[in-house]
Amino acid sequence: MSDFRLWHYDGVTAVRRSVLLRPAGTGFVLEEPESGWVGAPTDWSDLTVIGAQGDRPAYGHGAIPGWRMGFSGEAPPGIAAHLPKGERYGRWIDRFGLWPAAGVFTAVAALVVWGALEAPGIIAPLVPQSWENRMGDSMVGDFGGRFCHTPAGDAALKALAAQLDPQHEAREIALANIPMVNAVTLPGGRIILFDGLVQQAKSPDEVAGVLGHELGHVRHRDTMTGLIRQLGLSVVLGGAGGNAGGYLNGVLSLSYGRGAESAADGVAIDRMREARISPAATAAFFERLGGQEGEGTETQAMTWLSSHPLSAARRRRFAAAVKPGASYRPALDRAEWQALRTSCASDPKVAKFWGKAF
Repeated sequence: MSDFRLWHYDGVTAVRRSVLLRPAGTGFVLEEPESGWVGAPTDWSDLTVIGAQGDRPAYGHGAIPGWRMGFSGEAPPGIAAHLPKGERYGRWIDRFGLWPAAGVFTAVAALVVWGALEAPGIIAPLVPQSWENRMGDSMVGDFGGRFCHTPAGDAALKALAAQLDPQHEAREIALANIPMVNAVTLPGGRIILFDGLVQQAKSPDEVAGVLGHELGHVRHRDTMTGLIRQLGLSVVLGGAGGNAGGYLNGVLSLSYGRGAESAADGVAIDRMREARISPAATAAFFERLGGQEGEGTETQAMTWLSSHPLSAARRRRFAAAVKPGASYRPALDRAEWQALRTSCASDPKVAKFWGKAF
């Protein structure tokens, strides 16, 4: 038996003993020669590291609460070889090693980030259409009384919608008296063109391109995806309810990703081709709105560009979609175009943009 002394509490009394350790079978027995006290046999595998006493590890017994022992100096090699190792970084990290564990955690973190980015696109199509419709209805209301209506203007907008949306994928297409160069797609297939967009356009073909693009967002439910990504599942679980105004602001501030924008452009080009409307005007509209890439950041805030970032590749795609020799026709005739452009100005009941809150 080694004369190396340990301190020990047996978990029964509060007496701190100075003991010697005697190996026995697969474990040891602790003895205090001065008092004649002898502890119960303990297996090496019962020991656990429970902390430190000074700068030395303290050990406990896995089956006996309060049982503790420790060393006042370095344990002899014959004893140290049987002692459990203390955790340096944590149980699992110590088991696998720091760098392998760091690699696993990095992979898990990357998977979580990927899930956060991709999950909205998976969840959105699973949201019942009736829920999304109710959400869009709650958001829009009467849009603060800003929807423009005249008999001729309504007929012109209906004629434009009939060409680009013959299957009625959009539940409503409306014109709002808001002087911003913008258009938004709300949940539930509701598209709102702002009067500022119509006034900025030089032809109905330009408006047709923007409307076709918004119809692409309706088909792919991009607004629902964007809201889930931006505001979380509360959008789905809580519905619109009293948060309708906040969700509407969320829609207005949405910025779609490049993939969604490209897919919506594809729908616009297809719709215009089927309606025999030239996409050349849309390419020119994008060029005029966007100017040189990287310029006009401040003036683009709260416009269609803020949520639908343009690029030279997008403009070229519309320009390349023009088919030489194709027989195109205007999206609206001159009288219809004039009626659409003057609809908000001619509606005596429409609310002014700055005069009434949403």
